[in-house]
Amino acid sequence: MPGKEYFSKVIVGTMTWGSWGKQLSKHGMIALTEHCLDNGLCTFDHADIYGDYSTEAEFGKAFAESNIDRSKIQLITKCGIQMTSGRDNRRKHYDYRKEYIVWSAEESLRKLKTDYLDLFLLHRPSPLLDPAEVAEAIHSLLESGKIRHFGVSNFTPSQIAMLDKFISVEANQVEFSLTHLHPMYDGTFDDCVANQRIAMSWSPLGNVYREDNPQTSGIKEILSQLGKKYGVDDSQLLLAWMLKHPACPRPVIGTTTKERISASAKAIHIELELQDWFALLEASQGREVL
Repeated sequence: MPGKEYFSKVIVGTMTWGSWGKQLSKHGMIALTEHCLDNGLCTFDHADIYGDYSTEAEFGKAFAESNIDRSKIQLITKCGIQMTSGRDNRRKHYDYRKEYIVWSAEESLRKLKTDYLDLFLLHRPSPLLDPAEVAEAIHSLLESGKIRHFGVSNFTPSQIAMLDKFISVEANQVEFSLTHLHPMYDGTFDDCVANQRIAMSWSPLGNVYREDNPQTSGIKEILSQLGKKYGVDDSQLLLAWMLKHPACPRPVIGTTTKERISASAKAIHIELELQDWFALLEASQGREVL
C-alpha cells in the first residue's frame, strides 16, 4: 500500500480544466499546476472521459512544456466508462475487458505524456465486471511499471471485497461531503480503515453552495459561527470536517480559482474541536446524534 503521505491530503481535480469547464489554455494549465505545487498540492486527479476524452491530452501537452519534475507530482486517472460523446459508441456503457483496461491505461499514458500512472482507478462498477479478468489486466500493468497502484471509484464494500480476492485494491474514491454522508454509514469508510485503503472524496463541498434548503441553511448557520471562532472560511471548514474522519478521506477539489486552491490547501491545518465537528453533523442531519 502507498504510504499516507504518497498522495497530497488535498487532491486537485482536473474535470473542469478543459472543455467541461474553464477551457484553460496550455499556459493557463501550466500556471495553475505550478500554483497547486506552490501550495503543497501535488496530486492531480484525471479520468479518461473528462472533456469528452480530451482533457488528459491537454494537460499532458501543458505538462510536457513545463519545467515540472515528474517525480514531484502524482497522476491519478480512471477508466471504464464508455460515452457516446467523444467515442463511436451507440450507447453509454462500461468496458472492463482485459484488452480494454490495458489499452485505456496506455492511452492515458500517451495523452498525459508520462511513463507511469501513480494510481489507476476503475471509474464505476459494472454488473458485468469479471474480477479475474480485471486482475489479469492490472497485474500486467503493475508488472510492466505502467501503473504503480490500483484502486476503484464509486465501488461498494462488497464489490471491493469481491475484487480484492483477485487483486489488491488500494484506494476507493467516492462521493462524500457534509450533505452526502453515506460512506460513513454504509461501510465504505469502515472498509478503508480496516483494510488501509486510501479514501478519496469527490464533490467534497456537497450541495452547501448549490442548494437552498433546511439542511444547507442549518449548515451555513453553524459554519458562520465556527468561521468566526477559527478565523477561516466556510469551504475550509467543510474540508477540515471531512479530514477529521479516521478514514482520512482526501477531498478532490474541483475549483480552478487560485485563491480557493490556496485556501483549500490550508484546510489541512485546521483542527476542529470534537463538539464543533458534531455540531456540523447535527446541522446536516437535522437532529442530535442518537
